[in-house]
Amino acid sequence: MQYAHDLWIFAYGSLMWRPGFEFEEVVHAKLVGWRRNFCIYSRFHRGSPRRLGLVLGLDRGGVCEGLAFRVSAARASETLRYLREREQIISVYREALVPVTLMTSDRPEVMALTYLVERAHPSYAGQLALTKQAHLIRGASGRSGNNTEYLVSTLAHLAELGIRERELERLMGLVGSHVARGMTADQVHARAVALMHGCRKGHVRIRRLRPDDAQRFVYRNVLVTPKA
Repeated sequence: MQYAHDLWIFAYGSLMWRPGFEFEEVVHAKLVGWRRNFCIYSRFHRGSPRRLGLVLGLDRGGVCEGLAFRVSAARASETLRYLREREQIISVYREALVPVTLMTSDRPEVMALTYLVERAHPSYAGQLALTKQAHLIRGASGRSGNNTEYLVSTLAHLAELGIRERELERLMGLVGSHVARGMTADQVHARAVALMHGCRKGHVRIRRLRPDDAQRFVYRNVLVTPKA
């Protein structure tokens, strides 16, 4: 499908520093009514079926600052396919178009594609206590890397944007602030791996996605496809 207009994408987690698609521009942006939260159990990217991790989702309430990427109309279709393959492995996110404020001098508002957490999904963790979040993150690793490094990278990139996330900073303190303090990327990896191996216990079990569940959640992928 050829899109008639450019596609805006709002990134709040790993898409900020590893988008994986070509774009025309990137702008500091804000989304009202949703907050960045470690509220999704990860069995693939930052965890495994044997040892779940936690990844970020956009959950209801609050304000979230992130990045808005503008993708040309010519690349919109392939970018959307890529995002669905990356983000919708188990359909835990709901694809949506949301009003995003671009943090520029005139602060225009655009409709941007983003991925909101699906609260009815079995992998939705809800608002876990910070101590529980820390325990899960310390002991998990998946196909995209170590869960602790995911937290470190998120905070580092938010800091580059001048964004303070007090709760994530407190979470980093519980996970082990020494892991990232004054370290190079290789040193962070070594310390994160060592920390992970010492925190393997405490596996959380979640209900597996049934075939009828998969059909129920995946249909949301096609509801907000921009018209050509």
